[in-house]
Amino acid sequence: MNAAQAAAFLRALAAANPAPETELHYRDPFTLLVAVVLSAQTTDAAVNKCTPALFDAAPDASSMAALGAEGIAPYIRRIGLWQAKARNVAALAQQLVEKHGGQVPADRAALEALPGVGRKTANVVLNVAFGENAMAVDTHIFRLGNRTGLAPGKTPREVEDGLVRKCPPDLLRDAHHWLILHGRYICKARMPECWRCPAVAHCNYRDKVLAPPVGR
Repeated sequence: MNAAQAAAFLRALAAANPAPETELHYRDPFTLLVAVVLSAQTTDAAVNKCTPALFDAAPDASSMAALGAEGIAPYIRRIGLWQAKARNVAALAQQLVEKHGGQVPADRAALEALPGVGRKTANVVLNVAFGENAMAVDTHIFRLGNRTGLAPGKTPREVEDGLVRKCPPDLLRDAHHWLILHGRYICKARMPECWRCPAVAHCNYRDKVLAPPVGR
């Protein structure tokens, strides 16, 4: 997919969803960071069921650090990998207190130095909390980038770099949301619902499903 076709693809998604937002519930950069860390290999919906009570008990880094892993764990037991995530959230909160005055840094290197925070998580926080043109590539976007021809790549970083190169600058910040929502609800892993896709005319996927299954 060349740059012009990629731009047409993204503008079609933009027209269908002019004001995309993350589906994670958060209150500020700190709660966003925690929610994104908790969302690894877990649905946003599952995370959203856990975080209101957690954020009421520990709304900032100092109170989260005071809870510690043992105090955090009861709030997040319903999500996957909760034990490791409890340890990471407690440790990152402590590090924020000790190194950043309790504030979430608007800096990629500082974010990625926090326990449990990789490039994808850092990109989400930079994009959503700080308004940067960052592209976070999760499993949905990785699949979509390869399936559609929008940004093929063998690794998430290759897909990320391809998307950044091809995305018009005015669309880059919101493109992460358009693509993740598109991959989550339309361009799904097992059966992409191409008949509902607003960008189907610009997609290079060879096995398009242009009509819903009988009885659906």
